[in-house]
Amino acid sequence: MSEKIRVRFAPSPTGKVHIGNIRAAIYNWLYARHTGGKFLLRVEDTDLERSTPEAIEVLLECMKWLGLDYDEDPFYQTRNLKRHMECVEKLIASGHAYKVERTSREGKTGIVTMFRMPKEGVIEFDDIVKGRMAKKAEDIQDFAIVRSDGSPIFHIANVVDDIDQGVTHIIRGDDHVENTFKHIEIFKALGAPIPKYAHLSMIVNQQGKPYSKRDGAAFVGEFRDQGFLPDALFNYLLLLGWNPGDDREVLSKSEMVELFDLAKVHVTAAKFDIKKLQWMNGEYIKRMPRAEFTRELKERTVAAGMAIPEGFDVSYLVDQLQIRTKFLSDIPAAVKCFFSDDFEMDAKAVEKRLAKEGVKDLLLDLVERFSAVEAWDAVTLEGVVKELSQGNGMGPWVHPIRVACSGRGEGIGLFEMLQLLGRERTLERLRKAAQTLCP
Repeated sequence: MSEKIRVRFAPSPTGKVHIGNIRAAIYNWLYARHTGGKFLLRVEDTDLERSTPEAIEVLLECMKWLGLDYDEDPFYQTRNLKRHMECVEKLIASGHAYKVERTSREGKTGIVTMFRMPKEGVIEFDDIVKGRMAKKAEDIQDFAIVRSDGSPIFHIANVVDDIDQGVTHIIRGDDHVENTFKHIEIFKALGAPIPKYAHLSMIVNQQGKPYSKRDGAAFVGEFRDQGFLPDALFNYLLLLGWNPGDDREVLSKSEMVELFDLAKVHVTAAKFDIKKLQWMNGEYIKRMPRAEFTRELKERTVAAGMAIPEGFDVSYLVDQLQIRTKFLSDIPAAVKCFFSDDFEMDAKAVEKRLAKEGVKDLLLDLVERFSAVEAWDAVTLEGVVKELSQGNGMGPWVHPIRVACSGRGEGIGLFEMLQLLGRERTLERLRKAAQTLCP
């Protein structure tokens, strides 16, 4: 049976792919891979004004970026219009549909084809996620399936395409539950088997309302532009409504495929937490192959207009930076103090750490003490400051040194940073900060 499972992702391309839609694609993809079934892509491109070639290309690029490969050629809904209308005629002939004159909001009158809902009984189905779903047939009015201009409406096109693609399981957002009651009746009227349904809860903001652009980045392309890794976004969206049943959060694709089970998908809405996604992105960067992170560091440094001096210990910098990096796009700012003397001074950090009485003398004292050390390495330099602190905490020294030497209030380990900067550059920056930034 597993080899017969066929699921589909059926977006309407608009040029932007919402994370709610792509999460549905992820769940479909994982279910197909878990069961040994087929993952299909159907492009519902009947809105010709919005479904431009450019919009479709954006959709395909997002899927490729996330690794959502499909098992058959994309199915374009506009190419199945003849078949849609053949099914409409079949419904009219069987009495399940009828034509009626309707006037649009714009005042235009035309002939619309309506689907005839049963007037008694209960429409019901077992939702894999939500459980038993039922509704009285009399509570659902007849609905349009062909517009007055002769074009088929979503309801009929969606069902006919599912039939033609042999879809066995429909996994989509729970905003489609009401449509499902209607679609089940269309399947019945066309004499086609009814797929199994799994409706996914909504992704919501911290206030419990549907997550949208107002809450921050909402489209896949925006997350990519901000520097999120595709595997991190994939992993995070999977956990918005599902978990492996234990404490694991960072999973490989093979683990996801092995563990994914629709029956374990949560019924309640999932809250989007950008801080959790940022943390996960950092976890994926930590797990990057060292050679790949090194390449990213070098390429992004050069692209930012900086040169890595010959003999600079890039390997040691990678040791310190990879475990602390949340976004690859942060690399240029994080390394600028090593490869340029023209780095920005964070005004708030300067005000907080340097513009205080006593800091000038502290920095100049450090210049003398650091000048006297024989070995310029992190352990030796830390020992100097430890001795000064006399066990009372190194904060009064660590923070001013960091801002004076890097312009930033955070970064890699301070003494590792000084080791990479070297003796001359460190002493020069401490003197300069003492003379120009301290009262």
